[in-house]
Amino acid sequence: MDFIGEIAALATSFFFALTALIFTSTGRMVGSQVTNRMRLVFALVYLVILNLILFREPLPFSAGSSRWIWLSLSGVIGLSLGDALFFQSLLSVGPRLGSLLLSLNPIFGSVIAWMFFGETLTIIQITGIFLALAGIGWVVISHEEPPDTPHGHTKRGVLFGILAGLGQAIGLVLSKQGMSGDFSPFQANVIRMLAAVIFTWLWTIFDGKAGATITALREKPQVIHLFALGALVGPVLGVSFSLLAVQHAEIGVASTLMALPPVIILPVSYFVFKEKIGWQAIVGTLLAIAGVAILFLA
Repeated sequence: MDFIGEIAALATSFFFALTALIFTSTGRMVGSQVTNRMRLVFALVYLVILNLILFREPLPFSAGSSRWIWLSLSGVIGLSLGDALFFQSLLSVGPRLGSLLLSLNPIFGSVIAWMFFGETLTIIQITGIFLALAGIGWVVISHEEPPDTPHGHTKRGVLFGILAGLGQAIGLVLSKQGMSGDFSPFQANVIRMLAAVIFTWLWTIFDGKAGATITALREKPQVIHLFALGALVGPVLGVSFSLLAVQHAEIGVASTLMALPPVIILPVSYFVFKEKIGWQAIVGTLLAIAGVAILFLA
């Protein structure tokens, strides 16, 4: 049986888990919004070079206009707006609830894919998604955050978290439409990233934050190499593999497997950062693994 989509989705989770650790460090150094702007710029540079090497053109000019429209909309809604809403949600409700709200992405994705593409899931697949999401939710909820973590579970923060999950789901659905046929995920990713960079930086300039971004980089030049590494792992490899996943698997299944970073980070937190892990997190991890196994067996 062909598991290209499922394997790509799991690889995406590993890439996103690693990039989360990297960008947590940059966020503490220069702020989350500066991190968001710069990771997109670095990723676009990488993707242009990669496409030049693989396809002998920096951008897929030979792709049809419909692909450009679908993938550009996907980049703006998923990479730019969706991530911006997620960062705002983290500021209001903290990383625990923010991550949990983002885990609604597979549910939104499944409903949208069913409405527009006629994708349906079997009872076994739905069971696997339910177990995986329950495990992820349990891991996130059981995690004890540091005392200085901002809280305040405001309605605004919850709304931003829900909209972030919806934005990422819409971005994946639009990506699948733009990659219909056998279009390369790397070519699709560079179109999405270009649109996200243009939209994000126009928004930054309009908001008067461009100068502050440059100042932050001048004050902390050591953050540049972290941006370079994080952009390669996350927006380039992670996002490209996520596109490969939705191209070869149902959106509900792929987005569920891509929601595993909180579970994957657990052993890193335990062995590297020496964080205590309770039985709830272990049970949640086992639930998530069981859900993943069911999705593969299905």
